[in-house]
Amino acid sequence: MKKNQNKIKNLIIFGTRPEAIKMAPLVNLFLKDIRFETKVCVTGQHREMLDQVLDFFDITPDYDLSLMKPNQNLYNLTGEVISGLKPILESFKPDFVYVHGDTTTTMAASIAGFYSGAKVCHVEAGLRTNNMLSPFPEEMNRQVASRIATYHFAPTIKSQENLLKENVSKDNVLVTGNTVIDALLESSSRVEKLENKEVAELKNKVDFNKKILLVTGHRRENHGQGFINICAALKVIAVQNPNVEIVYPVHLNPNVLKPVNELLGDISNIHLVKPLSYPSFVWLMNQSYLIITDSGGVQEEAPSLGKPVLVMRDTTERPEAVEAGTVILVGTERNRIIKEAQELLNNIDKYKSMSSLHNPYGDGLACERIIEFISKV
Repeated sequence: MKKNQNKIKNLIIFGTRPEAIKMAPLVNLFLKDIRFETKVCVTGQHREMLDQVLDFFDITPDYDLSLMKPNQNLYNLTGEVISGLKPILESFKPDFVYVHGDTTTTMAASIAGFYSGAKVCHVEAGLRTNNMLSPFPEEMNRQVASRIATYHFAPTIKSQENLLKENVSKDNVLVTGNTVIDALLESSSRVEKLENKEVAELKNKVDFNKKILLVTGHRRENHGQGFINICAALKVIAVQNPNVEIVYPVHLNPNVLKPVNELLGDISNIHLVKPLSYPSFVWLMNQSYLIITDSGGVQEEAPSLGKPVLVMRDTTERPEAVEAGTVILVGTERNRIIKEAQELLNNIDKYKSMSSLHNPYGDGLACERIIEFISKV
């Protein structure tokens, strides 16, 4: 606590659904702590999917830039986040600005926070592929945030090591675990018997007595031939395994929607559905036998639910899960996806071994560690 007993002022900024999920437990813990005055700003980099998460976690933003628009691009989004945050930062004058992960909102909000004189705190800091083009633009975004941030909340020891190699002071890095586990553990018990319109529609379409293979995909670097390969692999898996139901909540980006619907739209045991709200998605993860994804967050969440994951990326900034054996990196090579999926569908010993491994991303106490650290600096 400051000497004058004034509350420490926090501004927590995020803009996408994954950021909202991972920041929600931190927001709610800060709001309960009388030592802090905490406000939330959303940029609206995602809109509908972001709002669903805010509703689920009972978060009402204090500021909403509402930036999402048709034909949005990285150029105008970056500039609008920085200029949109200027009056908020000047009015509220936060001591600390919190950003998360590796989105364009993260990078631009870090710059704006630095301009304002606030100390920038980077949650989920230190992830690296060290390839600026993979993933694009996320690797650049998180490296820029690391150059700017005063305090770095690293989810794992490996993330901390990455930061120390870049000459970040060890005193300014805290290994916390990943806040997504905090969110998941809070949510999974709440959604165990979830009943809503999305779940009802899934139960009507999908035979949950069969093995459920959950697919998600959206990464920019997989657009084009990558998604064509992914769809080709899923088609083979579906045809060769009539006892499997593939459920694919399809991202709204036209670069994803078009090839997925054209190549997979007429296969009886592949169910293409609209993107799901966070609670419905957690419910579906719980029902799944195997998950195939290019999502970073799902790589972290699924092991806590005992679900093996095939990651459709050539590189990952989350090598801990690969090393722990909870995920397998398969890229977008058609035959590799097919081979690894068939192995986990047919080899029960391998499946049991993979599904019972320890999640390297935390114990659900990451947010408590962050708040304790900030209260003492």
